[in-house]
Amino acid sequence: MGPVVAAAVMLPQNFRARWRSRVRDSKQLRPKDREYLSGCISEAAISVGIGIQSNDVIDSIGIAPATRLAMIAAIQQLIPEPQYLLIDYFRIPEMSLPQKGIVNGDGICFSIACASIIAKVTRDRMVVEMDGDYPGYGFAGHKGYGTREHIDCLRRIGPCSMHRRSFRPLREMVGLER
Repeated sequence: MGPVVAAAVMLPQNFRARWRSRVRDSKQLRPKDREYLSGCISEAAISVGIGIQSNDVIDSIGIAPATRLAMIAAIQQLIPEPQYLLIDYFRIPEMSLPQKGIVNGDGICFSIACASIIAKVTRDRMVVEMDGDYPGYGFAGHKGYGTREHIDCLRRIGPCSMHRRSFRPLREMVGLER
């Protein structure tokens, strides 16, 4: 449910920090550790860009193209313009910058892991705000992921405007046609 968020982070060359060893794939970190590291990364970075594509865009063009658009938006915010892109999994042919898509990049590349932390914290904050706008779904707790609680809420209440209609399990569960 909700938007896809991508982040781009430009760090100083030969970057060092006491917290550097704590950075890893955002999915492997506790929420309070992600929050802390997000602040550290934002403070230390030369530049940070955040790109967001709505659930409506995801539904109309698909999650992979929407993710690429979010990545492009994030990269375009970087000042100065980067010289080279390290990207988690994807390559972005629409960008003329030299680049490398790294499979499992957020688990093996420091700068990609930093970007994944910024993106996850940004999205989680957005979903927590949505919790107040869409009571009864428990978004603040499950952050929109397909947990048992979320599935139970969908069965009980049905989807709200933030749910991705293109997500096959949702379509099948509530009988939506695409």
